[in-house]
Amino acid sequence: MTRKKLFGLLVVVLGVALGIAILVPPEVAAQSCALCYRSAAACSPRAIQALRNGILILIFPPAFICIGVTWLAWRRRELHNQAW
Repeated sequence: MTRKKLFGLLVVVLGVALGIAILVPPEVAAQSCALCYRSAAACSPRAIQALRNGILILIFPPAFICIGVTWLAWRRRELHNQAW
């Protein structure tokens, strides 16, 4: 697959994902635990900010792991196709 085709495929996939994200109503994303919601709503503004920061901090390690695995797979993609 050439880079131009791969880039075109990436653009299509991202476009479809963005279209789905825009068309899905916000109520679908708001499906959360009522207990968690009530306890977070009862917190002080400082605790709410700490909760938001904690959520952001917990997102980064899985994101970096996914990026790293994808990068390694991309780098080694030709090793699998080599003739023995």
